[in-house]
Amino acid sequence: MFSIVYNIWPMLEDIIVEYTDVDFTWLSWLLMPLIVTFLLPLVIVLLFYLTSLILYVYKLHRVRLRTAYGTAWRDAARYTTAAIWDAHGWIWHGYEIVGLENIPQDKPVLFIYYHGAIPIDIYYFMSKVFLFNSKLIHTVADRFLFNVPGWSIILDVLKVIPGTIQTCSAVLKEGNMLAISPGGVYEAQFGNSYYKLMWKKRMGFAKVALDAKVSIIPIFTKNIREAFRTISWGRRIWLKIYSWTKVPFVPIYGGFPVKLITYVGKPIPYDGNLTPEELQIKVADALKNLINEHQRIPGNITWALIERMYKTRS
Repeated sequence: MFSIVYNIWPMLEDIIVEYTDVDFTWLSWLLMPLIVTFLLPLVIVLLFYLTSLILYVYKLHRVRLRTAYGTAWRDAARYTTAAIWDAHGWIWHGYEIVGLENIPQDKPVLFIYYHGAIPIDIYYFMSKVFLFNSKLIHTVADRFLFNVPGWSIILDVLKVIPGTIQTCSAVLKEGNMLAISPGGVYEAQFGNSYYKLMWKKRMGFAKVALDAKVSIIPIFTKNIREAFRTISWGRRIWLKIYSWTKVPFVPIYGGFPVKLITYVGKPIPYDGNLTPEELQIKVADALKNLINEHQRIPGNITWALIERMYKTRS
């Protein structure tokens, strides 16, 4: 990515200098960090399309691959894509999980997580769990993702579903694991380095857990807001645009190689005496406790980079 930027930038300089009277040298050095910062999130988009390409390859050549792997093409493809994401997390963020022992091995469970600007931590978390436990975590995604060209095969193979109470409950009743972020795209777009939960009055996840009679496990990834952030200016305008379209238009910047650690909380067991409102409060408190215990608030990119280099842990 950096090599591409540095190869293209001199050509842009020549064009601008040729048609203007501005000495572009100083402006080049000034804008380069900003340009690189906004280009890095594109790496994640490219990785998604790489995932899509791999899945299409497995789909088209499943006969040969089934012979090679001795299993269904979807399973073979999942292992490959999981390995790619796991490698990316280890190389770029030194990603690790603390508290894997809190995940039951033989029971369905509902994971509730804080939604970063880009929930890259959930991709890493899903990949590592699948690679080491051979269990695929189904996930709930915003509806706009189902309209992104080329991503339908990713959603199909990786079991990404719309977040209705009926579909989520059915997934859990079938014995699967499921991950939901109650804050969703709203929390992703308008959250900040203070890590406040932005769930509004959403309690659909609580209704799902009570209907499926499953435990809830809160998970939180330290420094997820320092890896990627949304711009803070024009908040009112972006809020209006989001309320009209329900599409995340707020620009995202980052891709910083900060230390990411996902903390898996203690399971909150099913309690049929709780109302959805009471369960929502209980889960929110548990997630807030994880944030307060492990996250420096407000989050700081420089400190998160230091943690990446020196492997400090709270």
